[in-house]
Amino acid sequence: MMGILLTSAAIFGTCLTAAVAFIFYKHRKTPLVRANNSELSFLLLFSLTLCFLCSLTFIGQPSEWSCMLRHTAFGVTFVLCISCVLGKTMVVLMAFKATLPGRNNEMVWTHTAETQCSGVYLIQVIICILWLTISPPFPSQNFKDFKDKIILECALGSAVGFWSVLGYIGLLALLCFTFAFLARKLPDNFNEAKFITFSMLIFSAVWIAFIPAYVSSPGKFSVAVEIFAILASSFGLLICIFIPKCYIMLLKPEKNTKKNMMGKWAPK
Repeated sequence: MMGILLTSAAIFGTCLTAAVAFIFYKHRKTPLVRANNSELSFLLLFSLTLCFLCSLTFIGQPSEWSCMLRHTAFGVTFVLCISCVLGKTMVVLMAFKATLPGRNNEMVWTHTAETQCSGVYLIQVIICILWLTISPPFPSQNFKDFKDKIILECALGSAVGFWSVLGYIGLLALLCFTFAFLARKLPDNFNEAKFITFSMLIFSAVWIAFIPAYVSSPGKFSVAVEIFAILASSFGLLICIFIPKCYIMLLKPEKNTKKNMMGKWAPK
């Protein structure tokens, strides 16, 4: 029953992300989408889709390949996701600076943010490769938690590898929250930082609660806790960052104008 509910939530999240991507693609030439860096937005939606799908690898009987896939896929997809959010935050800051007198480097910083996203992503890939090379996760039989049951589960292999992957995600989330918090009071045309700040609060709260719950949960319940954390943080990012924009594009199209995007900074 638990597996069915978690699978349904993952599929629903994937479909919801695809629907949001369709809405963004249909309105890709509108000021709202263009003002929030459409390339990073689509890359973030793609990474969120992978985040929802990677939770499915945790469901089912563990095998050698699934044990290696589930944790590395989780680490890589979430870093891609957070690096996109970090890139969007940097673009918000640099786009604001580009509107100041004597500044016209928004496009340069947009490409810089995308390049930095790639660099941040590659670091996590290297960590995962080292983990899989030195001491990868493997299927094991748990005799300790229940006397009358044998639980098939994935052993971490190297606990250092697992916590390094998780710690790197936490570090990026902290950086992203810090930049978004600093940018939260920028003018209305750059208010995406407010949504990013709130999404990072939800993301951080979920994973801070995950650590004690994961450590104290026996057997299959630790897997359920990890899946729930993946789904909850993915839904948090999707809803906080994209749903307000979809609301404007679908229900308040009169606000989706360049003049409204510029707000009080519009030229008179």
